[in-house]
Amino acid sequence: MNVSLNWLRQYVDVELSPEEISEILTTIGLEVEGMKKVESIKGGLRGVVIGHILTCEKHPNADKLSKTTVDVGAEEPLSIVCGAPNVAAGQKVLVATVGTTLYSADGEPWKIKKGKIRGEVSQGMICAEDELGLGQSHDGIMVLDDAAEVGAEARAYFNIEDDIVYDIGLTPNRSDATSHLGVARDVLAYLKINKDSNIKIKTPDISAFKIENTTKKIKVEVQNNEACPRYTGFVVDGIKVGPSPNWLKARLESIGVRSINNIVDITNFVLHEYGQPLHAFDYNKIGGQGIVVKCLDADTPFLSLDEVERKLHPNDLMICDADLKPMCIGGVFGGLNSGVTDSTTSIFLESAHFNAKYIRNTSTRHLLRTDAAKTFEKGSDPNICLEALKRAATLMNEIAGGHVCSELIDIYPQEIKPHVIHLNYNEVRTLMGADISKDEIHNILRAMEMEISPVDSDSIKVAVPTDKADVLRSVDLIEEILRIYGFNEIQIPSKISSTLSISDHPSKTQLRTEIATTLANSGWHEMMNLSLIESSYYQGTSLEDQLVLINNTSNVHLNAMRPEMLRSGLLSIKHNLNRNTRLLRYFEFGRSYIKTEEDYTETSKITLFIAGERALKDWKSTDKHQSDFYDLKQAVASILGRFNISKYQVSPVEDDRFIYGLNYHRGPKSIVSLGKVSSEVLKAMGIKSEVFFAEFDEKALFKAQSDKLNLQELNRFPGATRDLALVLDEHISFSDVEAIARKVDKKILKEIKLFDIYKSEKHLGEGKKSYAINYSFENKERTLKDKEIDKIMNQLMSKYESDLGAVIRK
Repeated sequence: MNVSLNWLRQYVDVELSPEEISEILTTIGLEVEGMKKVESIKGGLRGVVIGHILTCEKHPNADKLSKTTVDVGAEEPLSIVCGAPNVAAGQKVLVATVGTTLYSADGEPWKIKKGKIRGEVSQGMICAEDELGLGQSHDGIMVLDDAAEVGAEARAYFNIEDDIVYDIGLTPNRSDATSHLGVARDVLAYLKINKDSNIKIKTPDISAFKIENTTKKIKVEVQNNEACPRYTGFVVDGIKVGPSPNWLKARLESIGVRSINNIVDITNFVLHEYGQPLHAFDYNKIGGQGIVVKCLDADTPFLSLDEVERKLHPNDLMICDADLKPMCIGGVFGGLNSGVTDSTTSIFLESAHFNAKYIRNTSTRHLLRTDAAKTFEKGSDPNICLEALKRAATLMNEIAGGHVCSELIDIYPQEIKPHVIHLNYNEVRTLMGADISKDEIHNILRAMEMEISPVDSDSIKVAVPTDKADVLRSVDLIEEILRIYGFNEIQIPSKISSTLSISDHPSKTQLRTEIATTLANSGWHEMMNLSLIESSYYQGTSLEDQLVLINNTSNVHLNAMRPEMLRSGLLSIKHNLNRNTRLLRYFEFGRSYIKTEEDYTETSKITLFIAGERALKDWKSTDKHQSDFYDLKQAVASILGRFNISKYQVSPVEDDRFIYGLNYHRGPKSIVSLGKVSSEVLKAMGIKSEVFFAEFDEKALFKAQSDKLNLQELNRFPGATRDLALVLDEHISFSDVEAIARKVDKKILKEIKLFDIYKSEKHLGEGKKSYAINYSFENKERTLKDKEIDKIMNQLMSKYESDLGAVIRK
């Protein structure tokens, strides 16, 4: 929200610097996120002075030019060549002197220079209003009153002021600060309490408001009082639509609101002055001269002001004419065929209070985030509708010649009264952390225009003004007191009291940090993906019916919570592959969301992704292979080893997301699944490279960890190794080979390693493969003998031949 300092000073007349005002705004909870200087007129008329044309004669070399001498208050008059048709001796004019910077209609700067025009010296320029930004006319130079002082600055003559605009980060609970008057009241309350100021707020003068006659008839019917608790309005006739005066343009443009015409500008001005949105309908375009406020049937077409046809929701509140033709989305956006145009002479001016929930839902549903909608959704003040309406009518009379010519409509079936809160003094002191007296509390509440009444010696009742829609509880009221009292006034205590809390050790945060450190030290990078994803990625999958769908008005495509973390991670893989990232090793901590028959399930996961090259190529690199399943398996093993997890079962993964893989589990509970991502999933995500993926169940991983370390003395006796080459059927896995070896010997056979796989139909036959396996033997009590190792190896070969149909390669 933008707040103009000049505008603010209309209501609070204080001699404070822009920096002091900024500090006060931040102190009272209106945090100033930015502060900038704004010129009401580009260039601010700097270098432009009032001149008196002493002589004017035709240019000797050009019929359409005039040669003038102009007194600008300097030692010598200036010689200026002018091409305006209305230039004449004796006129008081505006002169841009040499060195002055002016701006074109496109905002491009250009500088006045001394030069010759058709052989005659010209020492400046006599200006038209469009050349100075004072208007749009270029019919001739501006001629001023004879009373204008020669040599005076044009800035002073036109009362041109630079402005300071504050960018305030307005929080949703500050319905009272959506306007300049609201901010001014807050500033004034602070000054009364903290600066002993007796300044009173200067509210706009609406004493001139009157109803001229009731010749124009308008009938209003509100059919949905829940969505529209109050509706006011009247007809303003005899208006002349045209450009706004400079002061009005300056006020609006300083806060970033574009000037349209005097009528629309007045409604926008009142919105930012009072925090009350208004809407002007062309009276002659209202069918049946009647207004009906209601919700229409679903999918009713409505052509809005931006020339877009929108399909209405049954809860969209509409302002219709007597024929039930929709003219406006109430409190949100106008219609194309009912607004004010240059030919409009009569308007129906609306000032209403709409239900915040209706406005919020409609605004986000149609992606119409207008200033009016943002004001209503915070909770507008139902009791300023009439005052704002009268203010607008007064301005329309002054600026556009309009006068009220109908009865004043005010449909307010159930008055919204100030909310009364029971406030305990001790609760105030406890929550604020300050020993604030009763009188201080009373003074702060009165400074915020709140009425108080005693209950007992320890408490009072407070009537909260209706512009503070979010102040409903005592804690809300205490926050209001604290804002005006001043956060900086709360003393830092000399002692700190704390409560000891006990949690599991190590905490999940510590465990995650250890995992991240382990992976990062191995060249992995952490990624953080959105929990939202497009539901289309799951069409035709087993997860389609379990999606948690959402109504995301900010991005309609991201309409589901991710049911697993593979596809959201693949989006990051795809993004980096498309940018020629050659080595991808990413991990993520996140959650997945599933809809069950009775409830929703949220599960914490840890995922690992590998794609691309195994190592970046450089002059000393010899590894030119692509990353594979075993690189991923190694990373998984490092995490399991880090948490001392060794006792688990290994089974083939049963998950249609993988082509192949493994599942490490304890009973039915999976700790981690890992494998190669299926080509169907990759194709659907637009990825052509191989991707390997692991997914830990975080809860199962942390539960499986062990803090018990098994330490063993180093063996003093030398070990021995044997190698064996087996030709096996292709479907036999290494785990089958290892299981047999563990059964044959459990004493001295310590380690079994697969160090080579060989496949060749020519040398081995169809459907065959060769495993090269290394066996390590140790005895902690003595040195091993060859004959006892040979005995075990012979038993192994015999079992491999009988159980697996292996052929021993010799």
